[in-house]
Amino acid sequence: MKKLLLLTIALLSAFSLQAKPRIDRAEPLCWWTEMNCPLTLMLQGEDLADAQVTIQPLSDNQDSSIFGFFKSIFSGAGLKVKSQHNAESPNYLFVDLAVNKPGIYRITLTKGEETTSMDYTIHTRREGSRERQGFTSADMIYLIMSDRFVDGDTTNNTLPQMAEPTNKANVHGRFGGDIQGVINSLDHISALGATAIWATPFLEDNEAAWSYHGYACSDYYHIDPRCGSNQLYCDLVEKAHEKGIKVIMDMVPNHCGGTHWWMKDLPYHNWINQFDTFTNTPNVFSANYDTNASQYDRLLSNRGWFDRPMPDMNLENPDLLQYFKQWAIWWIEYANLDGLRVDTYPYIEMLPASEWVKAIMDEYPNFNIVGECWTRPAPAVAYWQSGVKNYNGFDSHLKTVMDFPVEEAIRQALETDGKGWGNGLTRVYDAVAMDYLYADVNNIMIMLGNHDMDRIADVVKDQDPRRVKLATTMLATMRGIPQVFYGDEYGMKSADRNLGHSTLRMPLPLGEQVTPEMQDMCDYHTRLFQWRKGEPVIHTGRTMHFITRDNTYAYFRYNDREAVFVYLNASEENRTIPTAHYAEILTKYHPVGEDVITGKTYDLSQQDIIVPGLSSIVVKLQRL
Repeated sequence: MKKLLLLTIALLSAFSLQAKPRIDRAEPLCWWTEMNCPLTLMLQGEDLADAQVTIQPLSDNQDSSIFGFFKSIFSGAGLKVKSQHNAESPNYLFVDLAVNKPGIYRITLTKGEETTSMDYTIHTRREGSRERQGFTSADMIYLIMSDRFVDGDTTNNTLPQMAEPTNKANVHGRFGGDIQGVINSLDHISALGATAIWATPFLEDNEAAWSYHGYACSDYYHIDPRCGSNQLYCDLVEKAHEKGIKVIMDMVPNHCGGTHWWMKDLPYHNWINQFDTFTNTPNVFSANYDTNASQYDRLLSNRGWFDRPMPDMNLENPDLLQYFKQWAIWWIEYANLDGLRVDTYPYIEMLPASEWVKAIMDEYPNFNIVGECWTRPAPAVAYWQSGVKNYNGFDSHLKTVMDFPVEEAIRQALETDGKGWGNGLTRVYDAVAMDYLYADVNNIMIMLGNHDMDRIADVVKDQDPRRVKLATTMLATMRGIPQVFYGDEYGMKSADRNLGHSTLRMPLPLGEQVTPEMQDMCDYHTRLFQWRKGEPVIHTGRTMHFITRDNTYAYFRYNDREAVFVYLNASEENRTIPTAHYAEILTKYHPVGEDVITGKTYDLSQQDIIVPGLSSIVVKLQRL
C-alpha cells in the first residue's frame, strides 16, 4: 500500500511538472502604440494550450495629470487581452492584444495552479513613422550580396552555434561579408551616386551548406550573428540615413529554411504546404493568371516547394498571414526602414500575398515594396504592378516590379554585333515600346543584372568595357528606378562561370585590387549617377524614342522645362546623328547642351554630329 501511495504521488508530481507552461518565444519581440495593424502575439514554449492570459502593467509612460487620469479611463488598459486561441500543437498560443499605452507589461499564463510569466514592451511610435518616404525613381539602388560584399568584422566569421563556418577556399561557402562591411563601405556607395541599399537577407540562415545565400531563414526576428546583430543592423540604417542613403530589406515570406526552429514542432499541419513526397514548384507562375490553366498546376505553382531545404509557407493559414504582416511591419518600425524587396513574389498564394502587401502599405502609405516577378514577357510582369486593370480584378498592391524584359533586351542587344533583323538595340526599343502595359512606368525597377544572373561584363560581346558603358548609360537615363549590382561599377566578371552563380558573387575589390581599368569604369558610373541624383526630368519625365537604325538608338527624357537627349551607338563604326528626324521634339528646346559624360558641348541643330562606335552621348537641353 505504501509503495502504491508513493507511486501515485510520483505520477501526480510528474503530471504537475509536465503541466506547468513555459514560454520560450514571444513574437513579435515588441510593439508600438498607434499602429494600424492589430497585434497578435505568438507564444511558443511548452504546454501553452488553454492557458489563461492576464496582463499587469509594470511601468508605463502614463500622464499623471488630471487630463491623463481621464484619458486613461476612456482609453482603457494600456495592454489588454481581446481574445486568445490555441494552435494544433499544444506548445503555441495566439493572443490578440489591444494596445493603448506604451510601457512594460507582465504577461502571465495560468494553467490550474501553475503560472509562468514574461515581460513585454510597448514603445511609443517614432514621430512621423507612418509618413516615411519609400524609395522612388529619384533613387539609385545598390544591390549587395550580404556574405560576399565586404568582411568588416573577422571575429564573427565562424561561430560555434552556427552550422556552417566561413570557408573562403570553397567558392560555394561563406566568405565573411557582414553588416560592418556595409557600414565601412558607405562612403564608396554614396560617392557612386547610390541613394539606397538593398542587401540580400541578413537574417539568420543556419543551413549546414550554402547558408551564405541567406534565403533559407531560420529565425525571422534575428540577424545572423555571423553578419552582426539586430542593433548593428539598426546602426547601419542610421548611418546610411546620415549619408542620404535609404535601406531596403530583402524579405522572403514564400519559404523558410529547413532549420527554422518551428520545423521541429509546427503550430499547425498546414503552417507549411505539405505533400506525401517532396514536391517542387514547377517554376511557371503564369498559371496564376492563365485562363487556360488547370487548378492542379495553379495550386502546385503556389504550394510546391522552391527547393528541398526551403519549406513552402502557407499564407492561407490566417495565423501565419498575420505573423508575416507583423514581421514586416516590425522590421520597418524597429529598424526605421525605407523599403522592402520581396523574393519570389508570384510563388506565394496570390490573395494572401496581396493582403500582406496591402497591410504594409496601409501602415505606411508613402512606402515602397518591389516584388521579384521574374518573367520575360512584359504583360506577365505588368500583371503584378498595382494599378493595372487586370481581367480578373487582381491587385498585388505592389507599387514596383522588376523590369526583366528590358534587362533581357539590353543584355541581348549587347552580346552580339547587333546585325540582322530585330537584333541589337532594336530589342531595347521593342521592350520599351511595351511601357503602355504598366500602371506607372517610373515605378518599375530597371537593372543590368543581379545576384542570380551572369554579370553584365560577362555577357557583352568580347567582354568589351565600352559595351558595359553603353548599358550603364541606358540604366542611368531610362525611365524607372535603376538598380546596380555591387561590383558592376568596376566591371567585375565572374571568377568561373562554369562553377555557377557563386563565382559571380565574389567580394568587392578593395584598395590595390582596383585596377586602372576598374577605376575608369567606376568613374563612368559615378559621373552618370551623381548627375542623375539632381535630374527630375530623368526621375519623372516622359520618354520619346525613335526607331533604331544601324544599331543606334535615340531617345528623349523630357518635361515642360527641360529635356535630356540620349544617343547610343552600339555599332563598331562611327555614326552621324540624324538630328532632322527629331524635329518634333528637338525644336521645342534650345539645341545647345553639354554632354554629361564628356563635358563636350553639342549643337543639335547641326547635321554632322558624329558619335564614335561603341559610345554614347547624354545632352541636357532647356525649354525654349
